[in-house]
Amino acid sequence: MSTAATPTPSTPDEDPRLARSRTRLLDAATRLLAEGGIEAVTIDAVTRTAGIARATLYRHFGTGTELLAAAFEHLLPPVAPAPTQGPLRQRLLTLLTNQAHLIDHAPLQLTVLSWLGMAIAPTPPTPTDNDRPRLHTLRRRIIEQYRQPFDAVLTSDTAQNTLHPGTDTTTALAQLIGPLIFNRLVTGTPNDERFCTHLVDHFLTSHEHQTDPSQTETR
Repeated sequence: MSTAATPTPSTPDEDPRLARSRTRLLDAATRLLAEGGIEAVTIDAVTRTAGIARATLYRHFGTGTELLAAAFEHLLPPVAPAPTQGPLRQRLLTLLTNQAHLIDHAPLQLTVLSWLGMAIAPTPPTPTDNDRPRLHTLRRRIIEQYRQPFDAVLTSDTAQNTLHPGTDTTTALAQLIGPLIFNRLVTGTPNDERFCTHLVDHFLTSHEHQTDPSQTETR
């Protein structure tokens, strides 16, 4: 996997030297994160690797947390498209096993989730997007990564014809994805296909339309 960061688009009036220094800092932070984890991304290590002064780093990113958030965002994999064919059960199982694979086999995925849980926790005064824009951008990217494919499946015609009308997609996402993350962080056991199948079947049993036996035609 390439660790080179995509240059941040510059405005027409921006000094090209500033754009280059920002890219070098982000490249350095991304490389350090990929090779050594969060602990390796220190201000000293990044400025030394990039050959950029500390004052310039703070000019671009404000804090080390903001730089780390930007590096995480560049290393995240793209959002996998939602399956569009097949029964609802199979679509959900495909999505869940894909996410389980990321959580179990991509250390960065679990690391960023754990780090975000600590870094973005509200502390007085409650931070806003303006306070830490890159941190909140990363959070939105993570939410999109998990939510977008499930929203597409859970709002499809197939799902509408299968699930109870009161089914909430946000709650459904927590019920399907939450156990994967909890299982990996707390028990340390793998999220295998059997576990994913159990989660999907339990979800469908709880949320499928209930047929009124009195209306069932006797054959």
